[in-house]
Amino acid sequence: MDFISPLAHDFCAMPFFYDTHAHLDYDDYKADFADVLARAQAAGITKIIAIATDLDSSRRALALAERHEQIYAAVGWHPSNAHEAPADIRPALRELARHPKAVAIGECGLDYYRLPSAAGGSAAEDDAYKRKQAEIFSQQLEVAAELNLNCVIHQRSSFDDLFAQIQPFASQTRGVFHCFGESVERLQKILALGWLVSYTGIVTFKNGQNIRDAMAATPLDRLMLETDCPYLAPVPYRGKRCEPAYVKEIAETVAQVKLCSLEELSAATCHTAHEFFPKLT
Repeated sequence: MDFISPLAHDFCAMPFFYDTHAHLDYDDYKADFADVLARAQAAGITKIIAIATDLDSSRRALALAERHEQIYAAVGWHPSNAHEAPADIRPALRELARHPKAVAIGECGLDYYRLPSAAGGSAAEDDAYKRKQAEIFSQQLEVAAELNLNCVIHQRSSFDDLFAQIQPFASQTRGVFHCFGESVERLQKILALGWLVSYTGIVTFKNGQNIRDAMAATPLDRLMLETDCPYLAPVPYRGKRCEPAYVKEIAETVAQVKLCSLEELSAATCHTAHEFFPKLT
């Protein structure tokens, strides 16, 4: 079993958890937002990080954080929306990231899953799409390094390009590869940088054995838990709208795979979250 320091046990003694990646600004929660937060509290989910996908989403996430003590925000621009981004998002992003409850930059990264060619576009359009993603990603890495914040990394079908792009920044900021679903070999490359990974409800899926294998290889103090809600609801809610309360079910599966108690998992993941998100209080 992975070693957990006494400090971690003292820091987070009760089996409560954080949802470190939730899209709470989405319309999916407009009708019952108060109930969603109440269910999270009842499930022992005491802190939630609202993750942004563009500048407007960043402002909405910060507004939620201002209204609710348990909510914090990550501000940034999702790679799938890069084609909509202005040439330079850095000035606006700096202003947003200086908010006292902005705890990270993101989610940011590269996503080649749906290139223009998949919808009939050309190879030249694919190249332009990738270049714009890389430009916006670099700008966010720059702001993160400048403001001493870490990054929430989105990566899909783009690992090699993304891993190459983060190398110049690897000593200036850190990242968490959210919704991690890669091989153990790629996991080791991430961990060797001193970066982290985060696991979602996929760990509970019948066809998620590869994710459980990677999780088993992840040191207990190098991972965090998330829902990525409204997506990826864990079993027994699979196929339904996900919400922060479901970290409880994710944690139960992670504890089983890691052969640890929920108390140990709570201690480790809460401690890691506070170290990774310096403005989390």
